[in-house]
Amino acid sequence: MADIPLLEHLTGAPLIIDAGAERLFEASVKHMVAHPDAPKLFGSVSMQTEDEEFWDPTSWQASYRPYNVKDGTLQIPIMGVLLHRFPYQLGRWATGYQYVEKALARGLADGNVERIAYVHDSPGGEVAGCFECAEKVYEARSEKPSWAFAADSMYSASYALGSAAKGISVSSSGGVGSIGVVTSHIEYSEALKDMGIKVTFIFAGKHKVDGNWAEPLSKDTQKRWQARIDKIYGVFASTVARNRGMEEASVRATEALTYDAEDGIEAKLADRMGSLEDEMVIFSDGDDTAEDEQMADVKQEDHDKAVAAARTEGAAAGKTEGKAEGLKEGATGERGRINAILASDEGKKRPKAAMSLAMNTDLTVEAASTALAAMPEEKAEAAAPAPAADDKDKNKKTSASHFEQAMGQDAPDVGARAEGDEDEDDGDKNVNAILASFGSAAGLKPRSKNN
Repeated sequence: MADIPLLEHLTGAPLIIDAGAERLFEASVKHMVAHPDAPKLFGSVSMQTEDEEFWDPTSWQASYRPYNVKDGTLQIPIMGVLLHRFPYQLGRWATGYQYVEKALARGLADGNVERIAYVHDSPGGEVAGCFECAEKVYEARSEKPSWAFAADSMYSASYALGSAAKGISVSSSGGVGSIGVVTSHIEYSEALKDMGIKVTFIFAGKHKVDGNWAEPLSKDTQKRWQARIDKIYGVFASTVARNRGMEEASVRATEALTYDAEDGIEAKLADRMGSLEDEMVIFSDGDDTAEDEQMADVKQEDHDKAVAAARTEGAAAGKTEGKAEGLKEGATGERGRINAILASDEGKKRPKAAMSLAMNTDLTVEAASTALAAMPEEKAEAAAPAPAADDKDKNKKTSASHFEQAMGQDAPDVGARAEGDEDEDDGDKNVNAILASFGSAAGLKPRSKNN
């Protein structure tokens, strides 16, 4: 804090910041000061003007100057405390007006950028640099479609920038507003007196030490400071009125209040309520030359219906796709299970039983192997004498094993034979008896021939 007196600087400067966000404001500043790169980020003021130098991807600064374009949409984050002469974007904690202006200029010149989205989550920041930046955002909206998203907070200086876009969407838990200006004066005269310390200023010029920290604020000085704050407030109110198409009196009537999503829309400080994800989809769809007009024309009720329909459609498509993939995966797994049972050492020694277990039960490969091991090995059938040429077709069926016959049919019946089958031999009976006993003990039901 002592090496980088950022908080002290901001305390003495006119601010447009939400009065209810003092702790967030101070915590953000302290986080910035404690950042490992703070000496580099705040130790010098960047006066870079050339784009090639500013966006140099090999520089250590590149990670603090995000430029993200997805499907033709450039997303510019406006988060944390907003700072003058700060050419960086430090996550949720700080954003410089200079960074916003540079990202905007690059987006306007980038042929891959079809639209610009400003993503806000900020309590506000410095007056210095704010309205100049807001003016650039306002001018840019006539060149490419633009929209601001309060996800979640868009207060004071952040709202000044957000109002300059073509329209504003706010998340259900977010808020907008706090159109006001504040500064403060801290003096330690009583504390100094208690400690026996007296401060004497030696100066030239009547007002040189007005508002110093060692003396109470004079009424004359307070009056002049108030006049300055009123002027800034007038600029703020008129800027928002122009940006939002409102009467200035209506803007002033908000009296720097903050509004949740529904009240903000009713006060005409926002256009629609919706999550950042849903709103970004709507903004990115449709005619690229008229996205912002389309966004502004969509009523909240219609928007909610569209979002619900999109979610339902997406869920149905996902379910159908998932079912198809599941069936495909299941079929592949079942084929693998059958092949593994037949190819096991136990299955090779008992091919009929292995085929029956594979096709007529849901046993795993391991369970089927265990069951097969408990069964007698099947004896290979002796090959029948080669038939005479004229009897070849007649005797063809009897020369093949039952397994070969079954596998040669269009719909092989490789399961246990039903009771009463006339051609069931003793080997089949033994196999089927063991299968029945094993299935009964395991609580399995044999599959029907239709399965």
